[in-house]
Amino acid sequence: MLASLFLIGATFATPQMSVQAASQMIVEDGAGGMTGAVNRMIGGIISYVTWPDRAQATPLTLCRIGTPRLAENIAPAVPGIPSVTVRRTTASDAIAKGDCDILFLGRMPVADRSRLIEWVHRRAVLTLTDDDPSCLYGAMFCLAGGSARLSFAVNLDAIARGPLRVDPRVLKIGAAP
Repeated sequence: MLASLFLIGATFATPQMSVQAASQMIVEDGAGGMTGAVNRMIGGIISYVTWPDRAQATPLTLCRIGTPRLAENIAPAVPGIPSVTVRRTTASDAIAKGDCDILFLGRMPVADRSRLIEWVHRRAVLTLTDDDPSCLYGAMFCLAGGSARLSFAVNLDAIARGPLRVDPRVLKIGAAP
């Protein structure tokens, strides 16, 4: 059964960044449990982000780069947004086209990840990954999964480098009733 998300309250800092440990959820048993949990968590995170100069009801484009570790089928549903189009692409194409609102970074070469993170600075692009559970390599939100749990960490420094507005309540998604 799906349990409520709850706040972990642990904050720690490294010399290069500030990372906030955030929410966890219990993953449903059975086929598709982790995929469903990943899509709910990504949708929840997206719902707390505001893009500058964008109407809230405008569809978003999520570009999936690399190979996801936790869920092959990324398809978040976001309340208040008519759709999130998911497109598989490469790091080079994402940079060249510049039409991704969200980058989901799976396993990929370190050079590609570094290039994407550098390109995103000062752009209104949300970055999520499931290939960096400690959130050390520059993505804004980092998913981590275990056998029956899914959690995420927030890289506050990465968020501060861009124009996106992330509601601080994202750390309280589904806080225990």
